[in-house]
Amino acid sequence: MSQLQAQGPSPLGLYIHFPWCVSKCPYCDFNSHALREDFPGRDTAPEATYLEALQRDLLQQLESQAKSLAGRKIATIFLGGGTPSLFSPTAIGNLLDLVRSSIGLVSDAEITLEANPGTIERGRFGEYAAVGVNRVSLGAQSFNAAALRALGRIHSPAETLAAVNELHAAGLDNFNIDLMYGLPAQDAAGALHDVETAIALGPAQISHYQLTLEPGTSFAGRPPADLPSDEQTEQMLALCSACLIAAGYAQYEVSAWARKGRACVHNLNYWRFGDYLGIGAGAHGKLTGSAIWRSTQPREPRRYQRDPIGGLTWQQIAPEQLPFEFMLNALRLLEGFERGLFESRTGLPWSSVDAAVASLVGRGLLALTAGAELATTRIQPTALGVRFLNEVLLEFLPERVESMHNG
Repeated sequence: MSQLQAQGPSPLGLYIHFPWCVSKCPYCDFNSHALREDFPGRDTAPEATYLEALQRDLLQQLESQAKSLAGRKIATIFLGGGTPSLFSPTAIGNLLDLVRSSIGLVSDAEITLEANPGTIERGRFGEYAAVGVNRVSLGAQSFNAAALRALGRIHSPAETLAAVNELHAAGLDNFNIDLMYGLPAQDAAGALHDVETAIALGPAQISHYQLTLEPGTSFAGRPPADLPSDEQTEQMLALCSACLIAAGYAQYEVSAWARKGRACVHNLNYWRFGDYLGIGAGAHGKLTGSAIWRSTQPREPRRYQRDPIGGLTWQQIAPEQLPFEFMLNALRLLEGFERGLFESRTGLPWSSVDAAVASLVGRGLLALTAGAELATTRIQPTALGVRFLNEVLLEFLPERVESMHNG
């Protein structure tokens, strides 16, 4: 029996990707496609054909991975995109029923729906809640109309406020608001106003991201004018962080702030290197058996729908890649991880990373807190380590780890 098998399974999540949006935002590098480009003249997603593909995808993965999934139920579902709220509550409910009847859901499963304010019709959050959605992630991005236009967003600040009112009316108090800072022509006061407005709406979580010009996006090819300087974005982050702390939100991940006990469970499973299935166009999964495997589906929606089974690929993560893969996730959490978690989730001995960790501790980028036993020793990024996280992660690339052990 391998060490991975001996440690027992991690929680199991399910990510379901919905690839369409009403329009493509110029900063977005996610696998999203404008409806009018894929289907000229129509504003509705092809629900029936896409749900059929999702069903075939899920059932085939459950069958092919039956040994690794034996006895396991889904603990979290994340309906992401794209814009999943372009699909009707009935369609979402049918999909959740399929999950319940096939692999099963734990009794307190977290089920998150991503939604954009402009795509929610009045009253529909109640319908989503009725079919099982119990958490919503709302893509507000800003409460400034000019900033939203600069970002290519199609909703207004008023529509975000209306959407939040509907969330509260539906009893969906576990919701996240996505915000961006470092926007074109934005100053520190503007960034702070966005955070203060979001806090007043009572979300369980606020995700606070800096606008970045991702390769392959429209903004990367044609950067917007009047982007704030690095010094200005640092000031924005400092002011907004202080505001969030004062309002009772704690930063638990690089870009995520939550009230006590309200962090996104699905994302925590990602960061702790847990297992999850991924279905839908461009979806990724990770599953642990006698080895650790990642799955990938084709990104193009039409190709995916033609053959959701034949396009799926599974690739084993090579043991020498596992330290980097684990740290890429776990070090996004400000609480870090316990040494025993690394060993149980990777199947590797601590000796495979001890030299790299010791070096980073010595440079003030990681901190160690001794536990009652070695397995409970906690490793977490320092404030400096969070700031230079990419440099920290480089130390766990296979060639770096090998050179440390041979040095």
